[in-house]
Amino acid sequence: MKKYIKWGIFTVLFLAILFLLFLYWDHSHKNEDVYDKLAKTYETVEEEEPEDTGSAEELIDIPIDFAALQQENPDIYAWIRIPDTTVDYPILQSSTDNSYYLNHTVDHQTGFPGSIYTENLNAKDFSDPNTVIYGHKMNNDTMFGGLYRYADETYLKEHAQIYIYTPDHILTYQVFAAVTYDNRHIMYSFDFTDPTQYQAYFDSLRSVRNMSTYWDESIDVTIEDRIITLSTCNGNDAQRFLVEAVLIDEK
Repeated sequence: MKKYIKWGIFTVLFLAILFLLFLYWDHSHKNEDVYDKLAKTYETVEEEEPEDTGSAEELIDIPIDFAALQQENPDIYAWIRIPDTTVDYPILQSSTDNSYYLNHTVDHQTGFPGSIYTENLNAKDFSDPNTVIYGHKMNNDTMFGGLYRYADETYLKEHAQIYIYTPDHILTYQVFAAVTYDNRHIMYSFDFTDPTQYQAYFDSLRSVRNMSTYWDESIDVTIEDRIITLSTCNGNDAQRFLVEAVLIDEK
């Protein structure tokens, strides 16, 4: 009799766990759909480049409808895209709560996958020496889930371009490193306005000796450059996986 009671309790617990996992998966899946709809709705069709009229002012075509996006959520201030990857998302920043978008989607739903976001320690015009952009590592490679692939030299060189759109600019970055880093808060740990500390950050990246780390020595990056750091977890609470890219063009 006791044996059947134990099996009954085990079965109930097992079914309860399955049900909770289903609710988690369903909630996350619905939240991820939000970003697919955003991309389809607010990414404009890129038109052919206009003929050169000799005007000194270059016209640029921003392929994102920021006016409409900001009506949905005014915290959207940029868009990040890495061609031939799943990274194609709005970037958000809360003025009051730096951890808000860690656990909230663009439409303020709680839970995974959260959002791609920066903290208000960074300016929204990407003028800082280093802008740190955060995103969750989702198991289906959405959000920043696929960044770990950059530890492979071939993949890094085949997906080296990162584009960031703002309402007024198109910024192009070249990936130069992928690093399995510790979990320190980068913006609190280094004052990037201080050349010595900026160099110390580069030195700390180069000092990492890990199989899941790669630095493209063919790309010359110095403290005179502006960079972005894409940061995500890697399954170890003591570590973060970083993709580093340097600004090579701004329109």
